Amino acid sequence: MSAEKQDQLRVAGVRYLNARPLWEDLKSDPRIALSLEIPREVQRMLAEDEADVALMPVAGAATLGDVFFVPNMAIAARGPVQSVLLVSEVPLEKLEEVALDLSSRTSVVLAKLILAHRNIRVRFTDLDPTTARTPQEMREAVAPVVRGTRGAVIIGDPALAIADAFPYRLDLAEAWQEWKGLPFVFAAWCTRNPNFAASDVARLQAAKTAGLALRDALAEEHAAAHSLSPAILARYLHESIRYELGDAEIQGLTAFFDEAYRAGLLPKTEVRFTAPLANRPLTPVPLETLLGRAAAGERLSVAEGERLLAEASLFELGLAADEVRKRKHPHGVVTYIVDRNVNYTNVCTTSCRFCAFYRPVGHPEGYVLSREVLGQKLQEVVDAGGVQILLQGGLNPELPLTWYEDLFRWMKAEYKLGLHALSPEEIIHISELENISTAEVLERLHAAGLDSVPGGGAEILVDRVRRRIAKTKCSSEAWLGVMRTAHRMGLRSSATMMYGTTETARERVLHLAKIRDLQDETGGFTAFFCWDFQYENGVRIEPGDTGTHLYLRQQALARLMLDNVDHIGASWVTQGPDVGQVALRFGADDFGSVMFEENVVSSAGTTFGINAAGMETRIREAGFKSARRNVRYDWLTPPL
Repeated sequence: MSAEKQDQLRVAGVRYLNARPLWEDLKSDPRIALSLEIPREVQRMLAEDEADVALMPVAGAATLGDVFFVPNMAIAARGPVQSVLLVSEVPLEKLEEVALDLSSRTSVVLAKLILAHRNIRVRFTDLDPTTARTPQEMREAVAPVVRGTRGAVIIGDPALAIADAFPYRLDLAEAWQEWKGLPFVFAAWCTRNPNFAASDVARLQAAKTAGLALRDALAEEHAAAHSLSPAILARYLHESIRYELGDAEIQGLTAFFDEAYRAGLLPKTEVRFTAPLANRPLTPVPLETLLGRAAAGERLSVAEGERLLAEASLFELGLAADEVRKRKHPHGVVTYIVDRNVNYTNVCTTSCRFCAFYRPVGHPEGYVLSREVLGQKLQEVVDAGGVQILLQGGLNPELPLTWYEDLFRWMKAEYKLGLHALSPEEIIHISELENISTAEVLERLHAAGLDSVPGGGAEILVDRVRRRIAKTKCSSEAWLGVMRTAHRMGLRSSATMMYGTTETARERVLHLAKIRDLQDETGGFTAFFCWDFQYENGVRIEPGDTGTHLYLRQQALARLMLDNVDHIGASWVTQGPDVGQVALRFGADDFGSVMFEENVVSSAGTTFGINAAGMETRIREAGFKSARRNVRYDWLTPPL
């Protein structure tokens, strides 16, 4: 990297019109490396150290926890904002469902708070942020979602373009003002550096001054590009949006954080500033207080999770996680499932540096299981009273979508087993092979018999790590996107994490936060499992932090962070049954699967095995009752 690029300030900004006055003047500054994205991506860039400062949703600041606001700059409103709306065909009190634009978590949380305050109970679904440009395109994108008793929250430029298309509109900033008598802050400049340079603060403030003088010109340019009224957009920038973060705005922001914390939607958050307002020392919450809040089920920020992982003792973490388990599962029952992990092919094009299982295309040891071999394996599961097949494999370019459809139909017709099949990575591979969307792949597989989606291939959902361990792996957002689509269709899935390669402790916590955020959106994850990298000579990456001690700490932290995921599974396959028993006192309430066979982990030399009777014995010895389950965690046998 050149010295010039190293000296650049990395700035991430929301690309909507209302944000342009804060970053427009930065575009031509050679000292600034400016990236413009949707709000969710801006938050990710700051979290993963791809930006030094970010104009991001304030809810993202609460989620991260170690964020400082840059003084006196924000995107706020002291009344109607016009660009964050709940639209519908019927009055609010008649709504049964609301689709949420998930590109900005702040607006999602605000909508939930406003509806709860008005005692309006609805189901929440998700609405993809529209990429349409003209008002007509935006109407066509949103109008099918808003039907009858289903409304939608739309934000940013689409809201400006199509607000008049619906008979009922609730301006969420105006509703907040009526409720609290305070302004609402949607976004602000944020940094993770409490000593953010005064010269950089001054540069952002100068950009704000210059940008406010350009509001009329920005309105005209945006209006021309989107076939909108320049006068309306100018009034929006001059009157609806306020760009100050003054005393009233700080009070409104504090009130929002407090309400969201009480509702369990955001972690407990204090509004903190960089210099020159950062004139009082930070006093961290005592560790025992933080552990108590975690044990009580309060939502933790990324920074709080990172602190617990670093500072809390093994037994303190275990006790807190066990409290959460007991509250979520008060009957003292630990479940397990009788299924079989079948790896239908080991041929793969991803070349993960940590994988000892895969073989490249054309390798003499590459295989695709025949129907005869598969049939023998499936019949053994049926004979043992099993209920499911976990079917995963490599990314084999010789297997088209029709191969999977035919296979699924045959498996369902002949063996009547549940199909927990194909990780997001495999779904993406098939979509690219067939040149169709992942949604179409999932729809066709679901029609052919797919019941649920396993969480394989997640590893660590931070792209820096993913690029290091497998350059061709899908991005974290792509992995999450497949799960989001599957959940929309009614498919459930598991979530996983493989750690112990090149990731940091913070990146493991960021992974958990991404799982939690998606679970807030969809509610589609049934359970979470984590395990460490199983190293073997011959793989192309050295192990990082692993071992039993870290496994128990990491699992316990997962139970504390994932407040919205019901089940945590013990990873005895990698740690051994003895550690699996101990894990039941570190937040786990599930003992996983009877192991007929396992090929991926065992390729690295880890070969633990246990049958159903052994599982039940282990569970009872640990002080619990055991029950068999299905993929949705329904009990199939009475707890004994």
